[in-house]
Amino acid sequence: MSNLKDKVAVVTGGNGVLGGAIAMGLAAEGVKVGILGRSEETVQARVKEIENAGGKAMALVADVLDEHKLETARESIKKAFGKVDILVNAAGGNIKGATITPDQSIFDLNVGDFDKVNELNFKGTVLPTLVFAKGMVGQKKGSIINISSLAASRALTRVMGYSAAKAAVDNFTKWLAVEMAQKYGDGIRVNAIAPGFFIGEQNRDLLLNEDGSLTSRGETIVKQTPMNRFGRPEELQGAANWLAGDNSSFVTGTVIAVDGGFGAFSGV
Repeated sequence: MSNLKDKVAVVTGGNGVLGGAIAMGLAAEGVKVGILGRSEETVQARVKEIENAGGKAMALVADVLDEHKLETARESIKKAFGKVDILVNAAGGNIKGATITPDQSIFDLNVGDFDKVNELNFKGTVLPTLVFAKGMVGQKKGSIINISSLAASRALTRVMGYSAAKAAVDNFTKWLAVEMAQKYGDGIRVNAIAPGFFIGEQNRDLLLNEDGSLTSRGETIVKQTPMNRFGRPEELQGAANWLAGDNSSFVTGTVIAVDGGFGAFSGV
């Protein structure tokens, strides 16, 4: 029997590509999953997908930057499923003005968009944690899984704002792991997964041409990845399920790369 069966998870951004794959992976192990996202249509579609596969899920329509709506979502899932054992902070993404294209320089940075990308990725991780971790403290048990990026630890061209925001997520993950263990005991753990390059809705046009062939940036990335390909969303499920369950009970404060070796390769 899975050590995850009958646990309850909230997956922010569970209506997206990577968050959705993680939610599906948890549900397949018997976890009851709350799909939290801003778009009711895509949230409901993910819930239906999980239910059609035999899992249990519910829709939580909320913005990760709206504390009141997050609190309403928390009460809804507690009423339906009784508790929250697992929080996956998968909501995030990039914003065009916080990137530096090849024909731009750092002086072209849109500071307003830089603030927005930091809010979405960093504050959008902190706020749900503040809301959903309270119940974990009460039950003295829980697993928080943040979604970082290899961009947090490697300097990638273009994605300046996103990289800075994800580096903050890494730091918060380690800081909160220490805070929780020292103040509330060894039952509440905080870790992160740092995906390498996966094809999502936001980066598809940057990495793939219309005919499915690689763009020049896509080619550079694949050449720099020892496994010589992009990741498949379902390849995040193993790490997420492990961190969510009791098999990782002595693991906290870690950032686990799921990147095909990209972070290990020097290019030589």
